[in-house]
Amino acid sequence: MALAQKVTDLEVYKLAFELQQKVFELSKRFPSEEKYSLTDQIRRSSRSVGANICEAWRKRRYPAHFISKLTDSDGEAEETCHWLRTAVACGYISRDTGAELAERYSHVSGKLNNMMKDAEKWCANFKK
Repeated sequence: MALAQKVTDLEVYKLAFELQQKVFELSKRFPSEEKYSLTDQIRRSSRSVGANICEAWRKRRYPAHFISKLTDSDGEAEETCHWLRTAVACGYISRDTGAELAERYSHVSGKLNNMMKDAEKWCANFKK
């Protein structure tokens, strides 16, 4: 497998972006009274997963910064899962949909954790 040349080559980024779009589409169906609360929160956290991967990619020069941004990304993925559980509890999405998305976010988290474990490998390939 070829090394990623840009962040958009990363499978974890592609997955995070796909999930953010799925969350966006689902959140369009939330009630209008949730506009400034649940809808805003779940959209923000789901978008932050990929955004933090992008920041990590650009901080590969410094392994600690790389790991920090991947940790932020993982945290945002877990926050999104919290909001998904909230959406299920409020009856805005089905249990099956919530569980499927949570499982996909768990997959993203696994990939992020593998990148953190191998940070030196990812950072060694940084081209100045």
